[in-house]
Amino acid sequence: MGDLPGIVVTGASGRMGRMLVGTIADSGKARLAGCIERAGHPWIGRDIGECMGGAPLGTVVTDDALEAFAGAQGVVDFTAPAATVDFAALAAQARLVHVIGTTGLGPEHLAKIEAASRHAVIVRAGNMSLGVNLLVRLTQKIAAALDEDWDVEVVEAHHRMKVDAPSGTALMLGRAAAEGRGVKLEDAMVSGRDGITGVRERGSIGFSAIRGGDVVGEHDVIFAADGERVVLRHLATDRAIFARGALRAVLWGQGRKPGQYDMMDVLGL
Repeated sequence: MGDLPGIVVTGASGRMGRMLVGTIADSGKARLAGCIERAGHPWIGRDIGECMGGAPLGTVVTDDALEAFAGAQGVVDFTAPAATVDFAALAAQARLVHVIGTTGLGPEHLAKIEAASRHAVIVRAGNMSLGVNLLVRLTQKIAAALDEDWDVEVVEAHHRMKVDAPSGTALMLGRAAAEGRGVKLEDAMVSGRDGITGVRERGSIGFSAIRGGDVVGEHDVIFAADGERVVLRHLATDRAIFARGALRAVLWGQGRKPGQYDMMDVLGL
């Protein structure tokens, strides 16, 4: 196991954190080099396997990212924007491959991540699944083929615990549609409709968000014209698809030149 790349998981107690821990530990392609949680978390100082209700995995949960990064080659990070920015700076210092699945990142966060990518490999994507990234490419191609007589609406559904909207994946899809049309998403985006909104503006790209239950992730891209619709859909039923994609990304990044990449690069799309 010593010759396998060591991967650190941040936010190890979360939904994605637990899935990542299990995926890495069982992969045979990487070793679990560290698990990070916030200071004061009850898992600190305990074996991650036992914390998750299983057998010991030989990795103790820590709140010291520098210590965890010291013996690793990569970090997979599905946490929160402020934490991700901090991890990006530390990962750049340690020259780790940093895979970022965190959503809700604002311009100020993205600027700091871009700065970190000058020194280390960063793979950042709103969604790590193969199917979603194929959907992104299809959305771009169809948007390029259809004119503004076709309205574009991105509809997404997630579990009740998700705190940001639109989802990172929905934004990926909206951006793909905008790129296909040769416009900036910021100039065409409409979300959060309420009250008397008036008629739909020609060329706008709309977003609708549903939150409820334990929905892992559902995304529809609707192209609607008079008399017909084209609907592209991706349904995620298991978070393991995101964990497998993230592992693939962190392994792909080993030995690459510093810079910021996405899953299109990883998948060769």
